[in-house]
Amino acid sequence: MFASGAISRTWKAAAIKAPLRTFAQSATASSAKKVQMSNLEKDQYINYQRIEDNLAIPMTLAEKIVYGHLDDAHNQDIERGKSYLKLRPDRVACQDATAQMALLQFMSAGLPNVAVPSTVHCDHLIEAQIGGAKDLSRAKDINKEVYDFLSSSCAKYGLGFWRPGSGIIHQIILENYAFPGGLMIGTDSHTPNAGGLGMVAIGVGGADAVDVMADIPWELKCPKVIGVKLTGQMSGWTSAKDIILKVAGILTVKGGTGAIVEYFGPGVDTLSCTGMATICNMGAEIGATTSLFPYNSRMSDYLKATTRPYIAEWADSFQHNLKADA
Repeated sequence: MFASGAISRTWKAAAIKAPLRTFAQSATASSAKKVQMSNLEKDQYINYQRIEDNLAIPMTLAEKIVYGHLDDAHNQDIERGKSYLKLRPDRVACQDATAQMALLQFMSAGLPNVAVPSTVHCDHLIEAQIGGAKDLSRAKDINKEVYDFLSSSCAKYGLGFWRPGSGIIHQIILENYAFPGGLMIGTDSHTPNAGGLGMVAIGVGGADAVDVMADIPWELKCPKVIGVKLTGQMSGWTSAKDIILKVAGILTVKGGTGAIVEYFGPGVDTLSCTGMATICNMGAEIGATTSLFPYNSRMSDYLKATTRPYIAEWADSFQHNLKADA
């Protein structure tokens, strides 16, 4: 598959005790400069300080991001595959099929607004039967009551609403909301697609989404980390999909269960941002909790191409901590 080089795997296991931690806690910790998460949310800012204030030991990028989003870092036991972490994700995304019950449950909480930036995307209820335009029109007619409920609920509780026909949820996230070093959850199996922009993005159920929107810490079993080192470059007729298929052949369909797959090595820089996203998207085929890549110039180019140069500039200044420690 590669003209030169290879794919290799590494595992790292550790039990970390709470007294060593010195994490920043606030999702909007003040700094000399504030950079917004997206063009669509003017009052929500990226906080890289939570990664800067990490453990005084070498860590993978996945560890930096996950542990940097702990709700109570000083009292959290961390043991891969055993302890349960209480986390504070940066954002939530819901597709229309699961958003209905999630919003009904959120309404019962009696809160005026969602606690974190959240969006609803109307894509799953559109059935492919005839063709794009006719299928969209049919979906709008059949699901009018659902769409009206989602639209009005989003307006009332401060969620972003992407109407039917606006695009597929995981692609909208990549183009508008994903950012390097962030943590998000989404009620869609393709949520890990955002790992192509260096984000830990995990697919969850509607109940988990409700917890985070209601300002309740989200619980995740402390994931193991599987490192996949990419060397060399792809030969002419291969694509990013061939890489994840090769990884799947090595790990099998259950090999990534309970783990975050983190790609690294010189071969990473030969992939496009969307290619990296494709690899992360297909991590579900090996049972991975999620997958991600370290921040690099290809991600910077993608952020600029999707009208987010300010995020690229901000991430560039923190690039040393948006990758695994040596």
